[in-house]
Amino acid sequence: MSNQILTKFDRWLDAQATVVALVARQYLMPVEGKDAVIFPPTYPPPENFRGEWHGYNIDTFPDGSSVCLIDSVASQANRLEPMFKKPPYDGLVPQVRVKLAIKGGEVLEINLLDAGHRAADAVVRYSTLAEDLRKAFLDYAQGNAATLAKLAPTSLIFGVWDSRGTQVKASRIVRSVIRAYNVRLLHRSAVYIPPVLYEEKGVLEEIQEGSERKRRAEEGLVHNPASWSHGGVQVLGEIRRDMLCNLAQLRSLRASSEEETLSMRRYLLGLALVVFTATPESNLREGCELVPDPERPQVVDLVHDNGRREPWTLDPSEALEFAQEAAREFKFKEKQEAEFQAGRVVEALKKTKEERKKASSS
Repeated sequence: MSNQILTKFDRWLDAQATVVALVARQYLMPVEGKDAVIFPPTYPPPENFRGEWHGYNIDTFPDGSSVCLIDSVASQANRLEPMFKKPPYDGLVPQVRVKLAIKGGEVLEINLLDAGHRAADAVVRYSTLAEDLRKAFLDYAQGNAATLAKLAPTSLIFGVWDSRGTQVKASRIVRSVIRAYNVRLLHRSAVYIPPVLYEEKGVLEEIQEGSERKRRAEEGLVHNPASWSHGGVQVLGEIRRDMLCNLAQLRSLRASSEEETLSMRRYLLGLALVVFTATPESNLREGCELVPDPERPQVVDLVHDNGRREPWTLDPSEALEFAQEAAREFKFKEKQEAEFQAGRVVEALKKTKEERKKASSS
């Protein structure tokens, strides 16, 4: 039975496979209702920007249509990755924890699954795992992805770039992004009114406009208006989560032997399918809670290299069963502990950027 489970998707992993991707289109709506206002992420203005900056990533087109970024590819990856810390998914990947000595003699523990740059994050680059990770990246560059898959497999699932070290870059196998189409930009204004009129009541000395008044405003001691700031968007079109499982990228990964290559590909596919079928997080940020639109079911297709598409379904429990079986076959060290070494940081900062890169890639 276990062999049947393991071989279930081998037709996707063979070099002659014609399936290049698994794609999903999920329609979302605000928890308050379709006409509710939602709040996209805000960003600082681009360098040398001229004009009013509303803070949102909105592209507008000559025909009046628009597309607003609701959750970026990187943000979606960082939301999805921590699922592997919790049962029943925690046994599917190595649990790598880095201990950091902090003030007061306490020890802070960071799970690699919470590190935004994954296997290239500073929290592990300057830890006792640094050499193991450096070797994993260099092995990847030489065509052997198994070392990295056994140590930090989600770096292959969600992508990683060791930009401060070996310069090795691994493309994502799973990509997810949420966008809203045809949005109406809104603004909001507010004013803070203190519970006591400190100056009028003689509690504080009255002052005129200036730096002192600004300081009092910052401390909540005077009226403080905030006018015409970003007030979210109302979506006139649709909110859509587009997701891709790149099977062509998965098939490009190799290990030290044909047997290990197949085992690794099965393992990584299992992780990807678990991510692909998982219930997405609804609470993206304050004012942006999204749930599936019950009137528009998710559409999932297998896409072939000639463009042909065929509907595809997989129950999350089936994805988990396959992933568990593939993880048992692939074999990896389930728990690893490392210690952050502040001395490594001190030594690294004495070198130039070029010197650090040269040392990491040699």
